Amino acid sequence: MPRPPSLNRDILRLALPALGSLVVEPLFIALDSVMIGHLGVAPLAGIGIGAGVLNTIVGLMVFLAYSTTPAVARLVGRGDWSGAVSRGIDGMWLALGIGAALAVSGYLLTPWAVSLFRPSAEVAEQAEIYLGLSMWGLPAMLIVFAATGLLRGLQDTVTPLWIAGVGFGANALLNWLFIYGLEWGIAGSAAGTVAAQWGMVVAYAIIVARLARTHGASTAPTRSGVRGTARTGGWLLLRTAALRTGLLLTVATASMIGTEELAGWQVVFTISSIAAFALDALAIAAQALIGKHLGAGDEESVREVLRRTVAWGAVGGGALGLAIAGLSPLVGVAFTGEWAMSWLILPSLVVMGILQPLAGVVYVLDGVLMGANDARYLALAGLVNLVPFVVYLLVLLMTVPTGSWGLMGVAIGFFAVLMGMRCLTLARRVRGTAWLRQAA
Repeated sequence: MPRPPSLNRDILRLALPALGSLVVEPLFIALDSVMIGHLGVAPLAGIGIGAGVLNTIVGLMVFLAYSTTPAVARLVGRGDWSGAVSRGIDGMWLALGIGAALAVSGYLLTPWAVSLFRPSAEVAEQAEIYLGLSMWGLPAMLIVFAATGLLRGLQDTVTPLWIAGVGFGANALLNWLFIYGLEWGIAGSAAGTVAAQWGMVVAYAIIVARLARTHGASTAPTRSGVRGTARTGGWLLLRTAALRTGLLLTVATASMIGTEELAGWQVVFTISSIAAFALDALAIAAQALIGKHLGAGDEESVREVLRRTVAWGAVGGGALGLAIAGLSPLVGVAFTGEWAMSWLILPSLVVMGILQPLAGVVYVLDGVLMGANDARYLALAGLVNLVPFVVYLLVLLMTVPTGSWGLMGVAIGFFAVLMGMRCLTLARRVRGTAWLRQAA
């Protein structure tokens, strides 16, 4: 059967708006940093600590979107639109419960969390103000994750883009008003972001309520739906924790090599994160389309989506890799104003650029298996992938690496060893048939 001519269009229709909303999300904290930076060093350092804690929590909770999208998409593929909307609403209820628990516990534990960073008294005070207030936005952030997953499962990535864009604009306006107009300082930054996040929840609630009326779906939580999302989400949480562990190990290794190397790795990883946002958009498209076709029982279309999205991932990664490698001599000076930093990170950026096609394939395969509800395999494979990566880093440290070559060793570990293991385990899975049966 020839490839449907609309498949590439479907992938782009889902991926491009998803890319926009992915880019908007990290801008919330970045905007806070820019505005607070004008208040002095202590508030900026405080927001750095608070943002670090929040990013860790939010990064672990992203499973609420990743578990909701394929579940909704499978029901859409079966033609059960009422069930699809209800399943997404179940995810939102689960997000509210988890978010409320995290908000209360996080608020109470804020002084302890800040103390782990051993800041000065002045910085600690600022960090506690920012983080304590920001905790009350966690339920909103998690509800937005689940609601975004619902709409993506319904094959709609445009609406989340609009809500994220308007939310970012409201965040900017409220922060300016609270920080400078009302002179609340760092508290105004947190308050503005929390208000914007709950405003996004209101927008999603209106849209989801309309969908529920249109398709005759229940807005009350169901035990089976919440339990199903929690079960899949638990495995995805473990998978995300394994990935975060890998990231932390690279930071620890760079820190052991030297202070300049640690600063250089931060620049390298920032560029890597930007590239990952672009490639993750393809993974989201893969999730939605794989889930839909599995729900329809159309295995041939599932296989075609797999082939096509993997090809897009490789080509997209190649294009990004060429851009990274081409700009590598200028990246360091752009970030720090020092040419010495450019020469320090140049080999690492070249390694990253060369291996971006591999990264593109990995991100897409990740999305494919999420779309197939193969969360258990993703979690267990994530733990297996860490073993050779840890061994490599230990061997690297035994060689007492320094300078640009030491930093390149860290880059090879992350972009070749860890990413290569991920590609090996994921590709091995999709070559078989077991993953196609997980959606049931």
